[in-house]
Amino acid sequence: MIKTKFTRFLAVATALVVGHAFAQDLPVTPAPEGAKVMIISPKDGDVVSTEFVVQFGVSGMGVAPAGTDNPKTGHHHLLVDQASLPPEGKPMGNPPMHFGGGQTQTTLTLEPGKHTLQLIMGDMLHIPHNPPIVSELITIEVKE
Repeated sequence: MIKTKFTRFLAVATALVVGHAFAQDLPVTPAPEGAKVMIISPKDGDVVSTEFVVQFGVSGMGVAPAGTDNPKTGHHHLLVDQASLPPEGKPMGNPPMHFGGGQTQTTLTLEPGKHTLQLIMGDMLHIPHNPPIVSELITIEVKE
């Protein structure tokens, strides 16, 4: 029993150390010059129902599924009610919503009240470009 717990602990500790070291050595993809990402819909200040569609836009670069090594491409990540952006040069974990299939819209269901939305592009490894390609932060109000 003790041996099994120690083995599990050792496996988890090793995975964390290796994962941390790997994350520090990941290449950061340069942002294509002039690339922009934006939320097409809803617009800043819009009032929406509890279920609504968010449309993503991008210019100056292409959208490709995660893991696709095409120059000047990336995929969308949506931040909902996040006070800060993910750390630069690190893979985006949770809470950003990943759209690694190359999706350009999603349907959200949010509780009534004010919410913020923001997009950030990730490269093939979910790492923000350098410099990060980030949309304007918009605020919407959800009504029942």
